[in-house]
This record gives sequence, structure tokens and C-alpha cells, in this order.
Amino acid sequence: MSEILRLRPLAHTDEAELRKFHEQLRADDFEFLQAEGTWDDIIATYEREARGIDLPPGRVRAEFLVAEVADHPVGRTSIRYELNDFLFSLGGHVGYAVAPEFRGRGYAQQILSRSVERLRASGITSVLVTCDETNAASARVIERCGGVLEDVRETCDGPAKRRYWIGADSGFPQSVSTVTTSATGTADP
Repeated sequence: MSEILRLRPLAHTDEAELRKFHEQLRADDFEFLQAEGTWDDIIATYEREARGIDLPPGRVRAEFLVAEVADHPVGRTSIRYELNDFLFSLGGHVGYAVAPEFRGRGYAQQILSRSVERLRASGITSVLVTCDETNAASARVIERCGGVLEDVRETCDGPAKRRYWIGADSGFPQSVSTVTTSATGTADP
């Protein structure tokens, strides 16, 4: 197994490395950073979203956390504490990524596991995680973390999305109103 990974809030010292990850993942049509502007603006945006303050339409309370190993960023997670219609259909509670040079080391599984732990600690027992139907590596990570495939849904502008539930022992929630939530997450990949 890989080294121990921890999740933490974005810091001022992360800018160069995380902007590099953002550019690398653009090639995969993945937006690593979901906020724009100066680094101070980006940090302020994530701090507001974590508290659920002044959220733009379509956004829910969410934590954007850096995944690091040995004090070095390797990826990120976005943990949504509520599902709106878009997140219930295609986005899920967790959006995570590992920078290309750190893949294949078990970090994705650790990021997802720790994200699910945070959601469970907040009272969310059924966690929805999605991935592109074409992303076999992500599907394996989700399944290793206990994900049970509910269905595959078509999108209007990209690959279909595989929808997995982690902790959905009593069946799959049928609508956003039946999902156990304790607060509010974001509409990002």
C-alpha cells in the first residue's frame, strides 16, 4: 500500500503545484481547480463554500481539500454535503483527482475513503460517487471502496456516467429528496 495520505484545506503555498496539476488535467477535460481568479480569490471561494456562505446558484456546501503525502500535494477532493438535482444525477457527493505523476500508487482509493469518512461523520450514510463510463481505473477505485453500481446515465455533452452508492445497504435512494444529508456540496467533476 502507498504512504499515508491526509486531506487538508488549500494553502497559499499550494499555488504553483496545484495550477500545474490543473493544466495537466485539462488534457483529460478535467477541471482540477473549480474556481478562478487570483490565488487569494480561489482560497476565499473555497472557504465560503466550506461554510455554505454566499453560494452561487447550483452550488451546495462543499469542502475542496488538497490530498497530500509527506507534505507534498498529490491530488484533491471536493466533498459535497448535499445533492442538488445535477449532483444526484451526474456529479455525486465526491469529486476527486490524482495528478498524473502520482497515479498508480493507491492515492485515489485513500482520497475517496477519507472523503467518505468525512461524509459519514457529518451524518450522510449513503454516498453517491460517479465516474465517466470510460474511466475503468476510477470505477475500480470506487468498487474497492465499497461502491455498488446503480446505473449508467447518459449526459448531453460527454461520456455517460457510472453512478455508485457506498453504504447504500438498504437500496438506492430514488430521488434527491430521499438522500440522507445534513447540510449542503458543489457541482464539479
